[in-house]
Amino acid sequence: MFHGLTFGNPGFLFLLVIIPALVYWYFFRSKRNHADLLVSDSSGFEGKYRGLKIYAYHALYGLRLLAITMLIIALARPQTSLSRQDITVEGIDLMIALDVSGSMLAMDFKPDRLEASKEVAIEFIDGRPDDRIGLVIFSGEAFTQCPLTSDHSVLKNLFRDIKSGMIDDGTALGDGLATAVNRLRGSKAISKVIILLTDGVNNMGSLDPRSAAEIAKLYGIRIYTIGVGSMGQAPYPVQTPFGMQTQMMEVKIDEPLLQEIARMTDGKYFRATNNIKLREIYQEIDKLEKSKIDVTEFRRKKEEYLFLVLAAFLLLGLEMLLRHTYVKTIP
Repeated sequence: MFHGLTFGNPGFLFLLVIIPALVYWYFFRSKRNHADLLVSDSSGFEGKYRGLKIYAYHALYGLRLLAITMLIIALARPQTSLSRQDITVEGIDLMIALDVSGSMLAMDFKPDRLEASKEVAIEFIDGRPDDRIGLVIFSGEAFTQCPLTSDHSVLKNLFRDIKSGMIDDGTALGDGLATAVNRLRGSKAISKVIILLTDGVNNMGSLDPRSAAEIAKLYGIRIYTIGVGSMGQAPYPVQTPFGMQTQMMEVKIDEPLLQEIARMTDGKYFRATNNIKLREIYQEIDKLEKSKIDVTEFRRKKEEYLFLVLAAFLLLGLEMLLRHTYVKTIP
């Protein structure tokens, strides 16, 4: 339990110097508290048994000193050190590339496409504790919101921070895909996957989506594409001179392109038309084949003083019990 032990308040350990002083004081006091008897011949005392209570009486002080020692160490706050452990788990390396363009505010999903996509993605992350997952967001440009990580609490917080309008509007599918590929190209995992979610048509960026898919194929990365949006038209919030109003706008998703990207990388294309369908798509992707990856697991410091405090009070209680029963002295 105390392997790699450290102390939160090591200065209290200097109090341990009082223990030898207390031992010296006890024996000095014991000699002064016992009278001397002069006898002419001690042969009559030879071979006489000294009762067990004599030794038990002195042992009581030993229990008290041991309890004091434990309390001093507890004040120093013993802690198990931060440990590092290399382990092998079943999982994949996965990047989520999420469209955050203005059209993701359409309300054919509840409350809108972007919030629904975030909610379902977080549920997906919770179901894959052994995977390293990262996040790329794209609109008119693309950047990495979170690199590959096994710390899913940080990843989910970064997911919740996503808002439409964080970057210039548009749909740069190629740039978003290429950014995700760049984060996965150095991965040593056997299974490397990108989930590309968009509701639009590629109209921005410097890289053609097909070229980005070719690069992904070169690195053995499988791409699952998801088109988000209902069929036909969808309600969309529009700013007008009279305030924010809802207008029906045509849903435009380049399905042939998304299907081609998925096919080029041995992935699959999905169409999500509502929250339930989107959740079902992520559940299907969740069935992906897993592979072994090596991760480094860190553990935080743990306070270990409670055991010492409990043991000290037990020793003090035992001393009081014996002092008033078995080794009780009469003044």
